Amino acid sequence: MAETLLSLLLVNSSAKGPSLVFRWPPIPESSSRLIRPLPHVCGSELDNPWRAAHHNAASTGTADAFEQSCHSHYPPQETDDYVWRMPSSVRDRTRSFSRSTQLPSSGRNSPSKVDSFDDEYEEGAMADEYHSIFDYPTQFLSKMLCPQRGLCHQKFELVIDDLAFIGHPVSAEDDGIWRFKSEKSKSNSRGRGSRNRDADDNRSERSVNGELRPAQGHNSWLHMFHFVLVLDLPDPSSSATGNIAKYFHVIYEQIAFTVTAVLFQEQVLSNFVEAECDVLGALEAEYIGKGEAFSKYVSHALQVSSVAAAMKTLFESIKSTTMACITLNNLPLELQLPPCLDHLLHNEEEYELDFVDHQEDEDEARMWGPDLSLGWRLPALAPWKSLLLLDADDALDPYTNLRGPHVRPEERDYADRLIKFLETASVTLSLADMSSLLDWDLESEIFPTVRWLVHHRRAKLVDVVHSGLKTIFTLAPKFDTALPRLSAEFKEMFPQPIVPPLPALLATISAASSKQTENHFFAAVVRSKEHIPLYHDVVLWMLRRDLLYNLHLHVRIIATSELKVRVREAHERKLERFGGGQVRGRRPSKLLDPESLMDRRPGNLAWLSMSPKSARRYTRHMPSVESELGSEAAGSYADKEKDDEDITEESDEDNVGWGTAEDTVSPSMISDPGTASPLERRWLAAMSEGKDEHIARRFELINQYFDGKRTDDEILCRAEISRKQLREVLHHYEEYLQTFLHPA
Repeated sequence: MAETLLSLLLVNSSAKGPSLVFRWPPIPESSSRLIRPLPHVCGSELDNPWRAAHHNAASTGTADAFEQSCHSHYPPQETDDYVWRMPSSVRDRTRSFSRSTQLPSSGRNSPSKVDSFDDEYEEGAMADEYHSIFDYPTQFLSKMLCPQRGLCHQKFELVIDDLAFIGHPVSAEDDGIWRFKSEKSKSNSRGRGSRNRDADDNRSERSVNGELRPAQGHNSWLHMFHFVLVLDLPDPSSSATGNIAKYFHVIYEQIAFTVTAVLFQEQVLSNFVEAECDVLGALEAEYIGKGEAFSKYVSHALQVSSVAAAMKTLFESIKSTTMACITLNNLPLELQLPPCLDHLLHNEEEYELDFVDHQEDEDEARMWGPDLSLGWRLPALAPWKSLLLLDADDALDPYTNLRGPHVRPEERDYADRLIKFLETASVTLSLADMSSLLDWDLESEIFPTVRWLVHHRRAKLVDVVHSGLKTIFTLAPKFDTALPRLSAEFKEMFPQPIVPPLPALLATISAASSKQTENHFFAAVVRSKEHIPLYHDVVLWMLRRDLLYNLHLHVRIIATSELKVRVREAHERKLERFGGGQVRGRRPSKLLDPESLMDRRPGNLAWLSMSPKSARRYTRHMPSVESELGSEAAGSYADKEKDDEDITEESDEDNVGWGTAEDTVSPSMISDPGTASPLERRWLAAMSEGKDEHIARRFELINQYFDGKRTDDEILCRAEISRKQLREVLHHYEEYLQTFLHPA
C-alpha cells in the first residue's frame, strides 16, 4: 500500500488555459502535522498493555475508534496549539469567490436576509467543492501542473508545502497534432530516462510501424494532459538516505508513466483523451449550472467516463495493496505497486519480527530481476523452493484466459505449455522437480514463468511441503488480518467436524513446534492418512494467508575436546616417531590427560543458539584458529626443522597452526567447513575414523553445507542426495553435530 497516496488528478491544457478534468477521491484531504502529541483526555490510556489486550479489536478498528473518541473531546480551538502550520498566512478558500461570509448583525429581526444569506452561503460552498482542492484553487493548481511544452514527455516532480506531485506530462506537436515521438526526439529528451521507459517507448514505436496507425492528423483543441499522483510528503528523517527518492521513482515508473503511456497512445490513435475531457467538462458545466452538489456530478462521471472509473479503481487498489484491473478505451491494463513499498519510509527495526531472510545476498536478489527487487521482500528464487498458486478472481483466472478464443494460433503452443505448468505446480514439488517432470530448463523456462506468476500475483514462492504433511510448521510472528475475521473465513471454508477451529489449530501447531518428537503437522494434527487430502487444503489455505512458515533443519559442526585431544596426540606421536623424542618447545602431554579435561569448561558458547542470520554476522568477527595459533606454530616448526632434516616434508604437511595445548582443548564450532583451515580439516578427517567407508565419503561430500546457514532442502538439492541418506550421516556423526530448527 502507498500510505502517502492522497489523490489522483487528470489535468489538461487548451487554448482556454489549464483546468482540472477529474480527481479521485472527490474531496481529498492531507494529513495534519503535529508539533507535539495530543494527550488523551479519557480515563484509559492507550499504553502497551492496553494495546496488547485489545490487539484483535485494534485490527478491526475498535482501537482506532476508541482513540478517535478520546481526541474528539478536544474542541477545535484547543488543538490549534498542537497542529503545525505553515509560517505564511493560512489560505482562505473563500477568497476565490465573491461572496460575504460575515453573519448579519440583526439576524433575528430580518429573517428574509438570513434566508438569502443561507442560500448564498450554500451556493458558495457548493462552488467551493468544484473549484478547490487541498485548500488550493483548482485553476492555480492546474496551472502549476501544466508545464511548458519543452518540459513535457519526461518525469515531473513538484513539491508544494507538504504535498508532492508526480507525473509525466505529454503534449501535442507544435502544429497541434498528436503523434508518437520519433527516435531522435526521444534520444534528445532532457528527462531522466529509465530502462523500463525505453522499453515502453520502443514497444510504442514498433506498434506504430506495425498494426497500429495514428488517427488522421487534425488540429486538436487539447494541447496537453497530465495524469498526476498526489502524495503526502514523507518525513525525510523517518527512513534511510535516498529511500524517499527511490519510493517516488517506483510510483512514477509503475503507475504514473504506465498510465500516461496508454493514454498517450490512445490519444494519438483515436483522440480518446480529448473525447473524455469533452464529456467530463460538459458534464461538470451542466451540474454547476443546475446548482447540483459535487458528489452527484462525481457519481454521474463514473458512469459515463472510463477514465474516471479507472482512476477510482486504481486509487482503491493501491490503497488496499491489490492488483488494479482497469480498462482504458477497451484496453485492459493491470497495475500495482510493490506490496512492501512503504517499508522504504520506515526504519528496519520496525520489521525485525519478520524472521524470514529476504534476499540478503545480492546474487539472490538479482535472480528476481529489477522489477521484483525493490519493495517486494521476496525469498530467494532457488531450485529447492516450491510454488503455491493463489486464489484468482474469475477475471484474472489464468486457465480461462489461456483457453479463451482470443489466443492467437501461433501462441497456442505456449498457452498449452503454460497450462501444463499450472496443472503440475504443487507445494509438494520443488522447482527442480518441476523442471525434471516438464522437461523444462530451470534457468531459462521455469524461473521466468515463476517470476511472471509472482509479479502478477498469481502465485507465491514457498518452501516444499511433505506430501504426507510430515512438515514442521511454526506460526507467523504477526497476522495481516485480524484473527476473528480469519476464524470466520476458516469456519466457512472448512465446516467439517474433524477440523478444529482456527484458534485451536494454531495453538496445536505452536505447541508441537517446541517438541523434540512428533512435532510435524501429521503427528500433531492429522493423525490419520484418510484425513491427509482435507488437511492438505487446510495447509494451503493457511499458507496463502501467511499464517504458517516451514521450520528448516540447520546443521553445525562442533569440534569437541576429545576430538582435539585425539588429533593432537596422534600428531605428537607422529613427530616422536620421526624425530626420536619429544618435540622441542612442547609441553608434556599431561595437559592432554582426559581426566584433566573433565574440569575444563568451554568458553562462551552463546553462538550455539544463534539463528543462521545472527551467526553469519557473529562469525565475521571471530578470529580463525589458524590466525590465533599460527605464530607460535611457525616458531616451533622452525626449531624442529633445524634439528632434523628428515622430517621437513612431514613438517610442511603438518604446518596447521597447532599452538599450545591449552589453545586446542576447548570445544569450538567450525564456522565454514567449505573453507576450513588445515587444522579444521584434520578435525573433520578425524571425525570419520571408524565410520563406514560410504558414510565417511558422504560426510566428506556434504559437510561443506554444515555451516548453520543452509537448510536441509538446500543441502539435499545441492548434494543430490535423499533425505534418508542425510539422516544416516546425521545419525553416525551426531556427537560432532549440532542440529536446530529455524524458519530462515
